[in-house]
Amino acid sequence: MPPQNEYDVSKGYTYLYFKGVPLYPFGHGLSYTRFEYSHLTIASKVLNAKGTVDVSFDVTNAGDRAGSDVAQLYSHQEKSAVVQPIKSLRAFQRVTLRPGETQRVTFSLPARMLAFYDVRVHDFVVDPGTYDLLIGCSSEDIRLRSTIRVGTSEAASAVHADSKKGAH
Repeated sequence: MPPQNEYDVSKGYTYLYFKGVPLYPFGHGLSYTRFEYSHLTIASKVLNAKGTVDVSFDVTNAGDRAGSDVAQLYSHQEKSAVVQPIKSLRAFQRVTLRPGETQRVTFSLPARMLAFYDVRVHDFVVDPGTYDLLIGCSSEDIRLRSTIRVGTSEAASAVHADSKKGAH
């Protein structure tokens, strides 16, 4: 981590911007079994400003005993006009399975969840562009990935207008 007197969080002072490998990443835990993630489907590869996209995948207990895992959805914008976190947790769900059991997990991701606070306009905005969607059991153990495209600048303006109406 940078020196304690560095107040610009984007320089790595928090794990949101830390480029190293954390000793205990977010979501790190121990289990007496192992889980496999598969069959990622994204309901739509394009998301408009007021839309929601469903992200679904299977979690299978591939071990010999019952156990729980916490499936997590992260996002990352590939190119942004401002510095944004390396990955942002958007959803999570605990899954408890018997040996050999599979469960389909679906996260609904509204476009407004991709918003960040833009200090230039003093409001939450969603930048149009390509976003990586990352599925895993911790912030460093990503098992599945895909991308979606968020609409044009009109889409960002619509989300910006919604945020002023209390949508956030």
